[in-house]
Amino acid sequence: MRFLVKKLSPDAIIPKYALPGDAGMDIYANETITLQPNQKHAVKTGIAFAIPPGHVGLVWDKSGLAVKHHLHTFAGVIDETYRGELQIMICNFGVTPYTIEKGKKVAQLLIQPITHPLIEEVQELDSTIRGEGGFGSTGMQ
Repeated sequence: MRFLVKKLSPDAIIPKYALPGDAGMDIYANETITLQPNQKHAVKTGIAFAIPPGHVGLVWDKSGLAVKHHLHTFAGVIDETYRGELQIMICNFGVTPYTIEKGKKVAQLLIQPITHPLIEEVQELDSTIRGEGGFGSTGMQ
């Protein structure tokens, strides 16, 4: 399988896997931006790409940015038909400003296969042990 990437900016960094066996490839910022607490921003990456057919791109946090600096990504589902610039929607949930530097890792991208099941409306669903329980209904320990 090939992952085709186009630079939209000459100084953009092509995604890469940091280590063999990594699930996500690192995505790099193509701009410098300071996020104030509770501020969100769509960080430009300077790249566009073609998700392989039958797959989806999922944008996830870099764990170090999330744990150490409270930066979290969201709105991270990229369909195989999208060809625009990848922008990483990121929010600073911390209490201090944080500067994302151009050329630094900002997120990771996972490419995963998808299926399209037949959608069928029914009057009833089969019962299960869990039933309608959610949000901790199976216990917290």
